[in-house]
Amino acid sequence: MFHTAREDDIKAGRITDVYFLRTLEILDREKIDAVVEAEVTLKAFPESWTWGILAGIEEVAGLLTGLPVDVDAFREGSSFRVGEPILTVRGPYREWGHYETAILGLLCQASGIATKAARCKRAADGRTVISFGARRMHPVLAPMIERNAFIGGCDGVAVVKSAELIKEEPVGTMPHTLVLILGDTVKAAKAFDASIDPRVKRVVLIDTLSDEKFEALRVAEALGERLFAVRLDTPSSRRGDMLEILREVRWELNYRGFSWVKLFISGGLDEAEIQRLNPLADAYGVGTAISNAPVMNFALDLVEIDGRPIAKRGKRSGRKAAYRCRGCRLRWVLPADASPPACPCGDSVESLLMPLLRNGCIVRKLPTTQEIRSRVLEELDYLAL
Repeated sequence: MFHTAREDDIKAGRITDVYFLRTLEILDREKIDAVVEAEVTLKAFPESWTWGILAGIEEVAGLLTGLPVDVDAFREGSSFRVGEPILTVRGPYREWGHYETAILGLLCQASGIATKAARCKRAADGRTVISFGARRMHPVLAPMIERNAFIGGCDGVAVVKSAELIKEEPVGTMPHTLVLILGDTVKAAKAFDASIDPRVKRVVLIDTLSDEKFEALRVAEALGERLFAVRLDTPSSRRGDMLEILREVRWELNYRGFSWVKLFISGGLDEAEIQRLNPLADAYGVGTAISNAPVMNFALDLVEIDGRPIAKRGKRSGRKAAYRCRGCRLRWVLPADASPPACPCGDSVESLLMPLLRNGCIVRKLPTTQEIRSRVLEELDYLAL
């Protein structure tokens, strides 16, 4: 019914560029069974980004499990830079070469989404960010999108199945549809309050029919202390300057004694707009900017064949190691057999490439989505937009 690949198609290596299959056919005919070392690196970031958040490692581990390969990788949720070998694969090329397309696909999109979510969370400076972007992508991708939005720093996701898979409660407010069908914002707010589990925060959409300021006051008077926040999703054709609208709504709510009511903003947001609205906004719902995030253009390149260092033009041959100072966050990429560096700041240095698979078996504990997200939030303390 849906134009998507099945899991068994991916695992069987059928989601691959045909030239890989032709390469394997040639190697088979020539009876060449080279053992290769390959690495995944990024040549350049999209836009003006200077760092990324790595995602997709768990799926790559699942894809390569059972194959005669050794895999090392950064931990999922780690930051990375241009030129760092975020993942390496070593094994007989004929056993795994046709998985290159899938490996890159799993890493490139997931890392792009996680990075954009992290940038939005960093821009929000401690304010809540919710992933609202599933409707902009094919529905079979919703769990992948929202998992990576969550590990990238979003505080919640909206889609029911996505939340179920990451063991979180779905987060949402109310749609314009509810207000339109009931014919009035206050009627919709009261109906929501009367029907929905009290544990769900009362966040009322106030821009469907009338001016945001007056609707905010009507809703606050109707729900009183049960009202947690009002949400503004004003269409661009009617918006004007959202910061000025927020300033007006905030003034009127505070002036009339509703200072506890928070302002939740959605619609057309990215990290730049979030930073602009921070003086007045308390929370954000970010959709398209995250779900349609630029992909990371990772490349997978051979750097060693049968123990001999070799690489195509523009790439550095040989096995490598990646290090980072735990204190000042200085980073290095060195030959794998070089001694670990000593940081000028005097703090200890950690290896970023860690064993993931040995002979096709996963050899390290895969973290939960919550643990990955915690790692990302720690990383954000050291990263600037």
